[in-house]
Formats: sequence, C-alpha cells, structure tokens
Amino acid sequence: MDVGGSRIRRRVSVRKRNRPSLEILFAAPTVAELRPGDEEEEEDKEEEMVAGSRRRKTVGVQPVENHDSEEDMFEWQHACLTLNSVQERKNLIYSLPTSGGKTLVAEILMLQELLCRRKDVLMILPYVAIVQEKISALSSFGIELGFFVEEYAGSKGKFPPIKRREKKSLYIATIEKGHGLINSLIETGRINSLGLVVVDELHMIAEGSRGAVLEMTLAKIIYTSKTTQIIGMSATLNNVEDLQEFLQAEYYTSQFRPVELKEYLKINDTIYKVDSKAEAGMTFSRLLNYKYSDALKKMDPDHLVALVTEVIPNYSCLVFCPTKKNCENVAEMICKFLSKEYLKHREKEKQEMIKNLKNISNGNLCPVLKCTIPLGVAYHHSGLTSDERKLLEEAYSTGVLCLLTCTSTLAAGVNLPARRVILRAPYVAKEFLKRNQYKQMIGRAGRAGIDSVGESILILQEKDKQQVLELISRPLENCYSHLVQEFTKGIQTLFLSLIGLKIATNLGDIYHFMSGTFFGVQQKFLLKEKSLWEITVESLRYLTEKGLLQKNTIFTEKGLTQKDAIYKSEEWFQFSFHITKLGQASFKGTIDLAYCDILYRDLKKGLEGLVLESLLHLVYLTTPYDMASQCDPDWMIYFRQFNQLSPAEQNVATLIGVSENYIGKKASGQAIKKKVDKDIVNRLYLSFVLYTLLKETNIWSVSEKFNMPRGYIQSLLTAAATFSSCVLHFCEELEEFWVYRALLVELTKKLTYCVRAELVPLMEVTGVLEGRAKQLYNAGYKSLTHLANADPEVLIRTIDHLSRHQAKQIVSSAKMLLHEKAEALQEEVEELLRLPSDFPSIEKA
Repeated sequence: MDVGGSRIRRRVSVRKRNRPSLEILFAAPTVAELRPGDEEEEEDKEEEMVAGSRRRKTVGVQPVENHDSEEDMFEWQHACLTLNSVQERKNLIYSLPTSGGKTLVAEILMLQELLCRRKDVLMILPYVAIVQEKISALSSFGIELGFFVEEYAGSKGKFPPIKRREKKSLYIATIEKGHGLINSLIETGRINSLGLVVVDELHMIAEGSRGAVLEMTLAKIIYTSKTTQIIGMSATLNNVEDLQEFLQAEYYTSQFRPVELKEYLKINDTIYKVDSKAEAGMTFSRLLNYKYSDALKKMDPDHLVALVTEVIPNYSCLVFCPTKKNCENVAEMICKFLSKEYLKHREKEKQEMIKNLKNISNGNLCPVLKCTIPLGVAYHHSGLTSDERKLLEEAYSTGVLCLLTCTSTLAAGVNLPARRVILRAPYVAKEFLKRNQYKQMIGRAGRAGIDSVGESILILQEKDKQQVLELISRPLENCYSHLVQEFTKGIQTLFLSLIGLKIATNLGDIYHFMSGTFFGVQQKFLLKEKSLWEITVESLRYLTEKGLLQKNTIFTEKGLTQKDAIYKSEEWFQFSFHITKLGQASFKGTIDLAYCDILYRDLKKGLEGLVLESLLHLVYLTTPYDMASQCDPDWMIYFRQFNQLSPAEQNVATLIGVSENYIGKKASGQAIKKKVDKDIVNRLYLSFVLYTLLKETNIWSVSEKFNMPRGYIQSLLTAAATFSSCVLHFCEELEEFWVYRALLVELTKKLTYCVRAELVPLMEVTGVLEGRAKQLYNAGYKSLTHLANADPEVLIRTIDHLSRHQAKQIVSSAKMLLHEKAEALQEEVEELLRLPSDFPSIEKA
C-alpha cells in the first residue's frame, strides 16, 4: 500500500485502540536517538487488521517488540521530532490538517520530558471533556512508566500542586485551570520545575475571554522561565508570524493527511467537486438519482436522505446542523424515510444501548432518541447530559450508530471521524460559516485505517453560492489578541496578577511586560485611538479606584531606559503598586473583576444573617453571576417554586431582596413600580434550579420542573461547582470570611458530583459518570481501592455495556488516583518527621 508516494510497500498490521502509536515508547529509544534510514522489516505478522484512530507510517510489527520508532510514524512526524529546534528545546508551533497525527508528536515530547529530562509537564486543552478523555488515555502510561497524571478541570486541581518526592507530574488542564496552575508555580518559585507546556488548539488564543486567559498564561511562562519549552499545535492557523514572534518559536507545517479528503458542494440536485484550479472554483461531479416521492420532496428538500443512505449503515456519517433544534428535527426526518432494513443492522446492540440510556437517566429516555436509535441514528448537542453524550459517542465509535446529526461544537471537541461529513447549511446559528469552522467540520471526514477516502458535502442555496465560493477559496481567518478587548477578564486581570505575583510592580515594568504579549506584537493594527501606554495607565487607574491596588510613591529613576525617560513626566510613572487584600482575594479566586466587589458585598451581607437551615443561601452565593445575566426566568414556574419553599427558605429570598409579591406580579403580568435588581432576581431563580437538583439529584425531573434543557442544567451545575471553588479561594484570602471556608469545601464537593454520598468516591475517578458509578456500586465496587484493585476482565463480565478498553481505562485511572493520594500522605508524614531547618542547636560545654 503506497501512502504519500515515497513510502515503501509494507504489510499493514494495526491493532484497534485509541492510542496505537504511543506503545512504542515502552521499548523505543528517545527522540534524540532516532536515526533516519533504519527501515528493517519484520515478516512475522501476516494478518491485516483495522485501526479505529490514526494509521501509522509503516506498521508491520507489534509496537512493544519494535526497536525502530520510525516504523510507527508518519514521515512528517519523524521530520518534526528530529528538527534541530526541537532537539535544542526551542519553542515550536506546528500546524497540520485535522487527523494528521499532531497529538502523537506532542505526546512523545511530553514523555521524553517526564522520563528523560525528569521535569513536570503541563498540557492545556480547550474543554473539560477532552481533559477527562486525555486523563483516561494516559493514566495507564503513568502507572507503567512511573509518573503522575493530574486533572485540572472544573473544580478539580490543587493550587499549588503537590510537590512530589521522586515521580514527576503530567498536569492536564483546561485553559482557565492551566492559568491558575502557572500562577501558583510562579508564586511558590517552582515555575522552573515545569519543563514543557503543550497547547492544543493554539488558535483558541483568538477566542474571546478564554483566548485572553491563554495569552496571559503563555506570556507569564515566557517572562518568568527561560527553561520551560512551549509547544503549540493547531489545524487552523493563518497569521503564524505574529504567534511566532510572541512565543519566540520555530514553525513547522505540512499538508499531510493520512486519508484523502474530497470536498463537494451541493446545489439543488447537483453535486460539484471543489476544484481550486477551475475558473468557477468547482467542477460538475454528478446528479443525485435517488427517487423521491412527493411527500419526501416536501419533507426533505435538501436531499439529505439520499446523501446519507449512500453511506450508512456500513459506513459512518456526520450531519452538521446550524442549531440544536435543527439537529433533532433532521434526525427524526431522516428516520421517517429509512427502510425497515436499517432496524436489523446490529439490532441487539441498539436495544442494549436504549436500555443503557434508560439506566443512566433514572428510567427516562428522550422521545427523539427512542425513535431514532433503532435505525442507527442519533442527535448530539449540548442539550444532552454528559452521560448521554458519552454513550452516544461510544456507540458511534464502535459502529452501533452510523449517523449523528450534530452542532459545530462536535467538530471542536471529541474526535468522531466519519466516511462522509455533510454540512446542512453554511451557517452556525444565524452567522455565516467562517473558514476555520468549515475546515474543522470537514476535517472529521475520513477515518485513518478504515477509509481510503473521506468526503465532505456542503449543502447550499443558490443565494449563498457566491459567499460559499469565497469561503472555500479564502485563507483561514487571522488570530487576533483579545487581551484588551476583554477588559475585566483580560488586561485588568493580567495587571492584578503581575503585581500580586511581583512579576512587575511599576508602570515601566508592566509596560515592558505588555510589549512582549501577543497583544504587544499586534498593537500596531489593534490600537486605533489609544496607545498601549495610555491603556496601561488607564487600567492601573481603574484597579486602584476599585480598591484592588494601592500606589506607593517610591519609584526612582534607577534602571530607566532612554525610551522610558520620554514618559518620566507621566504622573503614574513615579508609583510602584502593591495588591490590596481584596485584590489578592480576587486574583487567587480567579474572580472576574467585573463581579469582585459585588461578590464581596454579597458575602459580607451574608455574614449578617446566613441561613443554614438549608443549602439555599450558600447555593445562591455560589451561583455564577455571568449565567444569571443571561437568564430569562419563566415567571409562572418561578412563582410556583417560590410558594413551595419552607419559611426558612423564603427568609433567604427576603434577605437577598426578592419578595413573593414581586414574583407574583411578574407571573400575572402586572405592572411593577418598585425597582428591583434584575440580576439578583435571575440569580435567585438559577439558585432554585441548583438547590432542587442537589435535593433530588435527578436532572430529568428538574429539567421538567423548570422547563430547561437537561444539558443546560448540567452546564449550570458544572459552572456553579467551578465558581464555588473560586469563592472558596476568595474567602481563604480574607480573614473576615473564615466562616465560609469549611462550608464551601463541602458545598463544592456536592456541586461537583451531585449524587448520593456513597457514589462520590467512585466519581472521583476520571471518566466514571453517575450512571457508571451506580453500576459499579451495585456490583460491589464501593471505593477507590476496590476499583484500583479490580480485574478489567471481571469488570467486563460484571458490568453491562462496558468494553475492555473502558474497563482498563477505569482501573488505570483509579490506580493513578490512589497512587497520587498515597504519595501525598507519604510526603505529609515525611514533612512532619523532618527536622526543621531553623531547629536551635545546643552548643556543647
């Protein structure tokens, strides 16, 4: 089989698993020892097998027995790993199309750092689900090779991280938690213990407040550590020169893709092939010849049924839809016109899957999924719970489901490739598709090791034709810094942390730091009205007026450069700054500065009459402010829920400033003269949702009570758990809030797991969600120790719908967590018994 022209013909023997290529590292030499030209073949393996994830360059051997690592890599991977810049540990940005094998390169470098250089590693990923997926995948390597894999996502993660005695740590973090981790390492003087930082989806640096946080994190690493290497990867980068300058990085790119991708456009019943060489940008490919009845024409004017039935059930297909509701409608519509033959395809497994969905949802099942799953079809969007999404993803990956209708978030999240990807329309919600989004979606087409080709079909109307032709031919969108645009979450948060960490404490140093950020690199075209100097002064003035910083008039002229001297006359140049207690609490709690003074007032007011007869008052104090501002209560439901509160609970509403009379008038549509803070009213409504959920621990019943999507309720719960953790850190810095500390530790745990207390130890294991925890508990696995000592083969026989791969991941993750806890206790013991360095010595007479 020729792959890439210059490849040598080899037998292909690829074992189906999530992470095929990393196994070589058990026996393989380090990257520095790789030699080009070692191309020995081994003839032992005769059978051809198929891989569920990435194809390796030449795979005629079992990885553990292989001593030529190049045999298991694509040519570009070997070329990238043996770059002089990589060997010299310079920063690196590399960019390849989706499914080109980018992750393997980063993981080899991570393992090399952990095992050869004996340094800690941080991997930053965009979403909690991907962090958990990666933790599950890499825990077995940690167990075998002797390093810790630690989760920093949601409310999980210790600041500063535990200082390990011997083993090194691989921290896997979301963008926000990664920032907190870096801050804590700088504060404790341990930043140089971090040898490598890997950023997946580097283009996220241009995405709003999350991009600003990622930029701050990387800027701090560059400024404070000369020994920490940064590796950034992405499939969708354009203005790389700016990023190179910011990260002081080399750049490697390749257009390699293990499976050829063919792009098509569909207008009416005609399919055109995207062809950059053609004058029109496309060439005629074929006409659809599917026979449509009048009823089908009316229901399916875009010929989706024709397009999907060319592929399913033997191959997989993804249909990207503009909205969540459209996903459900399209899935139902397609199923109405599929023949009964589709019911027979893996029928028993689909029945088991429906049973499993009911088990994890307390006997409930979405009526749409009930109709579509028997035909191998499902929808996938944020309205589903994480338990449901996980089950659907597993079923799709194993071929039990052959078609998913989904929103664009799936393209940016979990890796679920397909033979054919269909874009229902060139829109995401009401916004016209961006080139980056388009590339991410079509990048899911073609599964390495399974398909010889991948296809994408974009359905468009004649009116959108010109815009679409521009979309498919134009370059990717540029990345622009959001550091200043995101005022309270960006530049002000950055300045507060720079002064809090003593990285920069005067105007000159802060300005110098800003010049080295991504924003500093791009300031010439991002700043139109004000200079960087003016923005810096304005932000410091705002933080001082807000009581987060204080000025000290102790700055001298020592160390001023000639350029700095120009600004000497500036009033603010004389000052150095120190962080106030409120500033320190906001910085340590990673509180959005737009809300830090409101939070302080709410907590202070709570001290005057904290109602502890129920959790409602505490839940209100940890309900996220930003979600409250977007909330639109159903007033009849609000009134009904209000009337069901006990007198003590109603007292909470009165203390907060929301009366039953006000809610009643809103529910009946009466005019209200008295002014009430809308954000407080909305926040109390969301706290009702959370409080009900904590009491009932059943998302379905709460979803029904409040007429909210169950996925939204779960997102609210996750956000509240994260915010509760932030409020806890905020209170730890302010002595007056000592009473909240113990209360918030327990509340954070309740919000994080929101299950019966006996299931919490099992749910601490990454990848074990509520449904699985119940199964394990009922089978007698009631603690972390039980799980860590379980035999995966016994688990498979005992637990319904558990694959061998999943069983191994659960046991590995449990072992890893148990080892981490045991190590932490051992370190505590040693610290306790260690002779203090300041122990008084007794002189002999």
